[in-house]
Order: sequence, then C-alpha cells, then structure tokens
Amino acid sequence: MCCGLFGVQIVWGLQNANTSRIFQTHGANLAELPILWIAAPITGLLVQPVIGHFSDRTWGPLGRRRPYLLGGALISAAALVLMPNVSSLWAASVMLWLLTAAINVAMEPLRALVADIVPEKQRTAAFAMQVAFIGAGAVFASSLPWMLAHWGGLSGTAAQGEVPASVRAAFYIGAVGLLATVGLTIATTAEPPPESFARGMAPAARAAADSWQTLLRSGAVWIGAALILALVTAVFGYRRELYLIAGVAALLGVGQVAAGWRTRHGAGLSGPLEIVHDVVHMPAAMRRLALVQFFTWFGLFALWIYAVPAIAAKSGAGADPGSAAYNASADWVGMLFAFYNGVAVAGAFILPRLVALVGRREAHAACLALGAAGLLGLALVARPGLLWIPALGLGCAWASILSAPYAMVASAVPATRIGVYMGIHNMFLVLPQLVATALLGWIVDRLLGGQAGYALMLAAGAFAIAACAALTIPGQAGRRRRGD
Repeated sequence: MCCGLFGVQIVWGLQNANTSRIFQTHGANLAELPILWIAAPITGLLVQPVIGHFSDRTWGPLGRRRPYLLGGALISAAALVLMPNVSSLWAASVMLWLLTAAINVAMEPLRALVADIVPEKQRTAAFAMQVAFIGAGAVFASSLPWMLAHWGGLSGTAAQGEVPASVRAAFYIGAVGLLATVGLTIATTAEPPPESFARGMAPAARAAADSWQTLLRSGAVWIGAALILALVTAVFGYRRELYLIAGVAALLGVGQVAAGWRTRHGAGLSGPLEIVHDVVHMPAAMRRLALVQFFTWFGLFALWIYAVPAIAAKSGAGADPGSAAYNASADWVGMLFAFYNGVAVAGAFILPRLVALVGRREAHAACLALGAAGLLGLALVARPGLLWIPALGLGCAWASILSAPYAMVASAVPATRIGVYMGIHNMFLVLPQLVATALLGWIVDRLLGGQAGYALMLAAGAFAIAACAALTIPGQAGRRRRGD
C-alpha cells in the first residue's frame, strides 16, 4: 500500500526543489514566485475533497481508490516530462497546474487506502511507514539533479532561459519511477469489497437530520468574511491575490447556505453540497487540527519558495539564477531537502514509540518545535556545510507532519467517510498556502526588505505557533494509546 507514495513523493520532491529555479530561469523575479506557485494550493483545495468524496462511492474492476491512483499517475508522468522543456514562464506555470492537479488525484487515494484497511491500533505505525516511503522518495528526488550533475556527467548549468540538462533528466527519471511504484501498489493491493462500506452510501438521510440553522449561520459568516476581505483589499490597495482568497471563502459560504436551505426543505445532499456539509460538521479534533495545519503549512510553503534564494544569498552565491554559483547553491539546497527527508525516514521508525509514551499530540508538538528551531537555523547559519544541523530538526518535524495528523483524522471520523474527510483535511493544508501565495511576496518585498532569509524566520515563527496549538487537540493525549 505504501510503495506508491515513494513515486508520488518523487514528484513532490522534484517540484519543491526545482520549480522556483525553473520559474526564475524563464524570467520570474523574487516577488513573483509566490503567486506563480498558486497552482499547488488551488488544485489541492479543489481536487482532494472531490476525489475523496467520489472514491468513497466508486467501485469497479480496480476497486474504490485505485482507479484514481492510476489516472493521476499517468497524467503526472506526462507533466513531468513536459515541464522542464517549456520555453516560457506562462507555459511553466501551466505545467505546474497540470502536474499538481494530477498528483493530488493520485495522492489522496493512497492516504484513504491505508485508513480503509488498517485497524485503529496499528494506524500510527501504518502512517509512520508511509513516512518511510515518502522520505525515501523525497531523498531520491531532491538529490537527483545533484547526482546527475556530479556523478552522471550531465551539465548542472545552462544557457540563459534554459533548464540544466541534469534537471531535465531528473524529471524524466521521476516519471518512470512514479509509474513503476504506483503500478506495483495497484497490482498487489486488495481493497475491501463494497459491502464493507454499504452504510456509507446513504449520506442524504444523515444530512437531513442535521441542523440546517448551523449551515446557514456558518455560510453567512464565511460570506461576510469574504466581503470584508474584498473591501479591505480594494480600499487599502493590498495585493490583488487576496481577492482569490475572498472568492474561495465566498464560494464555501454560498455552498453552506445552499446545503442549509436544501436540508431545511427535506431535500437530499449530493456532490459538492455534501462535501460542504461535512466541512461544517467536522469532529472537534479535526477543527483544532486545522489550526495546527494552517501554521505548519504556511511555514512549509515559505520554506519551499524561499530556501534556494535565501541560502544562495546567505552563502554568497548571489541572486543570478543563471550563474554557476547560484545553480551550485540550488543543488545544495536539493541535497539538504534530501537530508531532512532521510531524517524523516529514520524518524518514522521511532515515532510510534514516542507516541506510545507521550500521546499523539505531545509527540507532534515536540516535533514541530524541533522544526521551528531548524528553520531558524537555516536562516541564520552562513556556512553551507553546517546547514545539515538545522535540517536535522526539520526532518524530525517532517516525519510527524506526514503521519500524526492523518492518524488523528482516521481515528476521529466514521470509517465510511474516510476518503472525503482525508480530502477535507487536505483543505486545511492548502488554505494556508493560498494565504502565503497572496501575502508572502508582499511581506518579503515591502516589510522584509526583499531579504528571502527573513521569510525562513517567519516560517520558524509559524512552526512555533503550530507546536503550541497542537497541545490543544482533544482526544490525542497521554499514555492510554500505548497500543498504537
């Protein structure tokens, strides 16, 4: 079940470490990077809940989850081949949209598949095992351009406006690795029969019993917040990307009002309206976890966008993406990403024991605190050769980020709704990325003097807040979960 995540993480690893480089190669400046990355949060916000919803109700020759896994992998592989060969900034942005949408289609079923099959007492270990495969895939992907440049004889630099040969070859290898590993998971994993989930196929009756007033009130709040944000943006002239966030909030509010109206009049809910209903009626643990995830993924998005320019500037490599020094620094960042993912692989085998001793939320909070320290170190340490020390703390955080929240969600929601709730949980990973997309460029340019290193300090602060918020998640504390 976990093998396919090795291939999925190859895609994320190549994207995270090389997208900013590709954008800058085609003329993007530092302030434009966040908005160009907007494909990642938008597609995750829209795709994963929908895929989770429909995969909960799908059954065919490949089962419930595997048809989506196969389709997403095929499109992702095609996008990997195309992305490093585009010749303009707009084309690179389009390829990022395609790649991110497709890999989200493939990733969501892999999370839900484990939750479908693995019993509660083994879920911490199961999601930690996923971390091992994810980490191994990221190590491979993040270090691949460096290895191809230093050991494979391919050039790590290129002419102005061209992507280095080592990066192009890494993307081709990634496409092959994705198809091979996902194919193995599809061929060797048996899903539970549809009869096991029959009770989950009548959501309308459950929805009709819920309070329509709650849906209407919540919808009004979201619509009001959207209008206020749009008005403030118009009056004070903030970045226009905030209109996008206002639009997302308004869309969610309208959906809640529509769901409330249909529920009041005894009509059933289906499709997007049922997803909206489930968002409003999330378990308490998921609500508190949403706050933790907001600050966690805001910090991670800042890291992925600004790690290369920040470390290049701090180490003296400059800001010219076409220079040999800058590309060498970018390759070194890829190696640091590989290192922290390697630490996460090792942490995956330790994490279940830590959870058994102190509880899920305490273990997660401790790992996030180590991540905050690591991000601060990446911003402050000038010698590239010493950056592996702060990356160690980041790896500890990454191991928990990729496992503990999913185990919490799987334990808090009905077994028949795991797919859609895994998708809804992903919304609270991508909403902070939308906020970061809209605000980070303006913050770095206007408030931080254009210094990318300060963005990493901001990320460290976000992780620290997430660590404190993790201690408030209900139902995840203490030693009573030793059996996990």
